[in-house]
Amino acid sequence: MQELMKAIYDVVDTHGASKIAEGASFPSRTLLSQKANPDYDSHKMNVQELHRIMKYTEDFRPLKAWAEHFGFDLVPKEKPAPTDLNSALMRLHVDLADVTRLAYDAQSDGHVCSREKSELIKEADEVIVSLEVFKQSVKVA
Repeated sequence: MQELMKAIYDVVDTHGASKIAEGASFPSRTLLSQKANPDYDSHKMNVQELHRIMKYTEDFRPLKAWAEHFGFDLVPKEKPAPTDLNSALMRLHVDLADVTRLAYDAQSDGHVCSREKSELIKEADEVIVSLEVFKQSVKVA
């Protein structure tokens, strides 16, 4: 937990308590500084406050520290560029049809070999990318 508190303190120190307090709707710079200080036990930051800080600063060191504390790696998700909605929808269906055909063919002999598993996973990953393109396309439609 100490790593998380240090990461919060570092974000506030880097971006400035005054700017963050104003931009993330804190009542005062002093209160923010106290809540971010890992050595100040009487004031603790809550999840909503941390969310506002990370949203305002776009600095996710606290989230990374928390993930590492629990044994996870935090990796930013790259979002694909949107296309027109119909093209995105058609690409999604084509990729899904490819997975369906491969899965059907792979099971025709009652056994899915390692090569077929590899191909299915590759095609499934393409469906996931197509679905993400579709989601981004819907957002900008």
